[in-house]
Amino acid sequence: MYPGQIIGYSVRALPLIKMRWLTEIKHVSEPHYFVDEQRLGPFALWHHQHHFKAAEGGVEMIDEVNYAIPLGIIGRFAAWLFVVRKVNGIFDYRFKVLEAYFNKSDQTVRKSA
Repeated sequence: MYPGQIIGYSVRALPLIKMRWLTEIKHVSEPHYFVDEQRLGPFALWHHQHHFKAAEGGVEMIDEVNYAIPLGIIGRFAAWLFVVRKVNGIFDYRFKVLEAYFNKSDQTVRKSA
């Protein structure tokens, strides 16, 4: 991972609406944190900080996400209706993947966001 790296995703905004989402790695300070920002995608703003710190038996990852929804009042209604749930789903999925990957024997993964 390095500053300037572009990462592409395919996301479903709604069941029938698939869209591209491009983020750029803006800052990296190994092993402490990295920051990604949206370049193209569903949000008016997406700024995501991933912080890492030593924890008993492993590493704790803490996310700080700032985002804004486009389309004014329509966007705020969509956020209320499903966007917040969708964003939480992204992090719930990542938590499950990390837990399955790292939770071997006595290692534990703790969710904090």
